[in-house]
Amino acid sequence: MEKENGTITDWNEEKGFGFIAPSSGDGSLFFHSNDYSRRHKRPLKNLKVEYFLSFDTKSRICAVDVIPLKGHKNNGRALQQKFLSLALVSIFSLFVYFLFVSRMIPIEVVAFYLVMSVVAFLVYARDKKAARQGMWRISESTLHVVSVLGGWPGARIAQSFLRHKSKKVSFRIIYWLTAIINCFALYWLMAPEGSKWLGSLNIHFF
Repeated sequence: MEKENGTITDWNEEKGFGFIAPSSGDGSLFFHSNDYSRRHKRPLKNLKVEYFLSFDTKSRICAVDVIPLKGHKNNGRALQQKFLSLALVSIFSLFVYFLFVSRMIPIEVVAFYLVMSVVAFLVYARDKKAARQGMWRISESTLHVVSVLGGWPGARIAQSFLRHKSKKVSFRIIYWLTAIINCFALYWLMAPEGSKWLGSLNIHFF
C-alpha cells in the first residue's frame, strides 16, 4: 500500500478530527487525531500531509498514519506544558501536605483536594470523549465549578495530558481565576474564622 498526499481542508481541535483533500482531487477523507503523527505539532488547515488509506469501523474509507510532508515538527512545547503542569501540581501537593503535618489544616481537607482533583480529571476526560463522539457536552460552567471547589490541580493535568480545553483563551483565564479563588479559600481555612467554621462541621485539627 503506497502513501498518498493531500491537504488538510478542515480541522476541529475541540473534537479531534478533520478532513483531507487528496492531491488526486477525489473527494475528501476523514482522519482522527489518533491517526495523526505524535512527533509533529497539531494539525492545521491547509497543511500538506501524506497518509495511508484505510477503513473505519463502519467500513468507510479514511486516512491513517497522517504525517506532514515537511516541517511542522513538534518543538517540545506539549512536553514542556506537561512538565510544568506536573511541577505545579507537585509543588501545591507538597504545600498542602506541609500544612497538614504542621496541623494548619485537617486530613479531611487534604482528602477533599485529592477527591476533587480525580473528579476533575474524569469530568474533563468525559467531556473530551463527548466532543469526539458528538454526544451531550459537559458545560464549561460545570468544569469551572469543579475547579473552584478544589479540583483545579486535576483539571490542570487533564488540560495538559488530554489536550482538552487548553487552547481557548477565555476558558483558560476563568480557569486560573478559579484556582486563585480556591487558594484564597484555603488561606481562609487556615485563619481563625476558617478554623472555627471547620469546627462547626465537626472537623477538628489533629
